[in-house]
Amino acid sequence: MNGDKVIKLNVNRKDFEEIYFSGNQGNLFFSATTRGKTVTTIVTGLILLILFCFKGDLSKEKFGILYFVSFIFLLCTVYLSLSINKVSRWKKQVNGYLKSLEDSKIYELRFNDETFNVNLNNQEELSKWEDFKYFESNNEFISLEGKYNYMFPRKSMSEKDYSLLKQVFKKNIRQ
Repeated sequence: MNGDKVIKLNVNRKDFEEIYFSGNQGNLFFSATTRGKTVTTIVTGLILLILFCFKGDLSKEKFGILYFVSFIFLLCTVYLSLSINKVSRWKKQVNGYLKSLEDSKIYELRFNDETFNVNLNNQEELSKWEDFKYFESNNEFISLEGKYNYMFPRKSMSEKDYSLLKQVFKKNIRQ
């Protein structure tokens, strides 16, 4: 590459939201992080409810089952609440980031053979290509992971810029 190449991104919050919150990622109970724990907690709660309904039919020897299932239900509830808290914090961070994008006047990517620079409202993050470990591209976005993590929607740039960015990432990031 001769000199720095610059790609200016057209910031539209909706384009970023479509990607960040696709597939129930922002849903507190049914995101990828919490779905299994929610189902497990519901099933355990139903079993506990059934045991409570029939607790009069349980003998003294089998009454420990009720305590055991109660303990399992409590454990499931704690793990579910921790996961919900994690998703809630992530959602809050994403919304904060999206708010900063909404207020942005400048969002551009500048790169050459050695460095990759992201400029968001004159707050620049400069990285060397070695700082990035992985990138993913598909029909909707390109994501970049390493020292800093980025996601650039396809809709926020021209097709020519999107293709150039993919080629540059393939060339410079060793996966």
